[in-house]
Amino acid sequence: MRPTLDKKCRLCRTEGVKLYLKGDRCFSAKCPFERKGAIRPGMHGQKRAGKLTDYGLQLRAKQKAKRIYGVTETVFKNYYLKAKKLKGQVGDNLMILVERRLDNIVYLAGLSLSRSHARSLVSHKNILVNNKVLNIPSYSVQVGDVISLKDKIAKNIGDTLRVADKDFQAPEWLDLNKGKYSVKLLALPTIDSNHNGIDINLIIEYYSR
Repeated sequence: MRPTLDKKCRLCRTEGVKLYLKGDRCFSAKCPFERKGAIRPGMHGQKRAGKLTDYGLQLRAKQKAKRIYGVTETVFKNYYLKAKKLKGQVGDNLMILVERRLDNIVYLAGLSLSRSHARSLVSHKNILVNNKVLNIPSYSVQVGDVISLKDKIAKNIGDTLRVADKDFQAPEWLDLNKGKYSVKLLALPTIDSNHNGIDINLIIEYYSR
């Protein structure tokens, strides 16, 4: 058994939805969520959970967002505090900040199998930003920035990445060049009230207590 893999799969069952933390495995029959459904992990997982309080709903929404983007509590709260200082809706600002993370852009562009894989690629200096190596997964990508895989990495693993799928499409605010394994941020991410299945309002309520 692979503890790290099992732990990530258990997170999906804890939240009751797929968080797509393991890339292609999440779309295969091997996915534990497909076999076990939304049953919570542990010996009491099949017991019906009681109705969540307002606080419980807020907490679950926040935990779900953290787990999807792979950030710690401190980092996520700092994004919230920064979002409060920006013009516009706090919830939209918060999600735009996390969506603009370098590891997230690499994932959305299909240049990695998962967000954790994207973080690994960035940390190991396999990602270029404007043709320069940048190994900070949390880097906030700016409009006009071009992100690409190193040629050696693209040659070695390019065919296994999501971008190699002929039907793969990146969000409309990204300009993806599949042939060059590169992507350009055209505009700020577009956010809706249930972005990635995350109830943003519940997160704001959690931090506003």
